[in-house]
Amino acid sequence: MNISQLIHNSIDILVVAINKIGYLGIFIGMFLESTIVPIPSELVMIPAGLAAANGDMSLFLVTFYGVVGNVLGAVFSYYIALYFGRAILFRVGRYFFIKPENITKIESFFAKHGEISVFIGRLLPGFRHFISLPAGVAKMNIVKFFTYTALGSSIWTSVLSCLGYFVGKNQ
Repeated sequence: MNISQLIHNSIDILVVAINKIGYLGIFIGMFLESTIVPIPSELVMIPAGLAAANGDMSLFLVTFYGVVGNVLGAVFSYYIALYFGRAILFRVGRYFFIKPENITKIESFFAKHGEISVFIGRLLPGFRHFISLPAGVAKMNIVKFFTYTALGSSIWTSVLSCLGYFVGKNQ
């Protein structure tokens, strides 16, 4: 088996899995992706877009449930960080080289640049999972957090699902 066949077989397995778990699975996968659970959104949304290209799912619903899961997962993480994050960071941060003055700097940074940080953070792989945490610790306005998270998540999720759809239609 060559590398091309291996990739093709792996993609087929992901598409079958997405079809079996359906829209609820997309929602759960993207909810978890927005927390610190390391589920890459690419492994959820691209196969979902492929499934839509095959006619098994609706591209609109794939994207909709992906965005909703992503935003609600981010809000969940925000509230965890809002209520517990600062106390945990002050208590155990020194073991992870996080000084109290760094926490204060994060809060100050988010007071000035929170909106753009959340929006851009939602578009960057690797940062997407964690951007809710400093926003919650810094007590960013929840309406602004929700708005910029929804905007960034909508773009990211749409790009991934449409990429999967485009690839599926042009195999």
